[in-house]
Amino acid sequence: MTTYEPDADTSTAFDSTAAGMLGRILARRGAADAYAPTLIAVGHGSRDPRAAATLGALLDRVRELRPGLDVRLAHIELNAPLLTDVLADLTGDAVLVPLLFAPGYHVKHDLPAALAAAPALRARIAAPLGPHPLLVEALADRLAEAGWAPEDGASPATGVVLASAGSRDPDSAADIRRIAALLGERLGGVPVLPAYTSAAAPTVPEAVRALAARGRHRVAVASCFTAPGRFAARAAAQAPWLAAAPLGPHPALARLVLHRYDEALSGTRTRRRAAALAVAR
Repeated sequence: MTTYEPDADTSTAFDSTAAGMLGRILARRGAADAYAPTLIAVGHGSRDPRAAATLGALLDRVRELRPGLDVRLAHIELNAPLLTDVLADLTGDAVLVPLLFAPGYHVKHDLPAALAAAPALRARIAAPLGPHPLLVEALADRLAEAGWAPEDGASPATGVVLASAGSRDPDSAADIRRIAALLGERLGGVPVLPAYTSAAAPTVPEAVRALAARGRHRVAVASCFTAPGRFAARAAAQAPWLAAAPLGPHPALARLVLHRYDEALSGTRTRRRAAALAVAR
């Protein structure tokens, strides 16, 4: 019995054809992204000189994941470029992705107000970054980098404080509590208490004391901040054991930024289809 063995020329031709097809697919994807709405990642802003650079590194990861997509950084205050200036320079379509973790005042008021002042731009606002499994992945990884070990999740002496900026908005508090619960599940059932560095209670020291009252004296602080700054530094300084770094350019956070962008676009397309069907009826 003979077996079929393709000659070198046939194999090479096949490889060349496959490579060509892949190249054309990637080229079409790049061309599509070139016409996609601009992604504007909106950070709060900070006087810490490391903050803007950290967000820039995060967006470099986003660009690597989605070549050809126009990705821009904007700040609500304190840092250039300011959101109002970025919006003023744009025309066409855009999606604002808040680099924030919950729907507080900035998401509900500042971002819509900025869009209202740019009527020539067709834009929508994506959901904040949390709660989401990708965010929890990034939080858990930063804790592991700080020294958290898998067996710590099963120890009756350990606990975690999830530190974030804080907001008086009840929806914001509910989302941070949900992030804390998801992080606890990810870490093997260890108690994770939310805490805030401003505007809300409990504070980080109060949450640490609450865990200590339950016999949890080895307390790590998870940093629910995108970049270094005054609040992140304050939370880290109040950690009695481990203090995780801000999330920064974590790969999971970059994927989450794109997920929120795609989610906002998908919702817009769904609404347009529903409107078209309603007209057709």
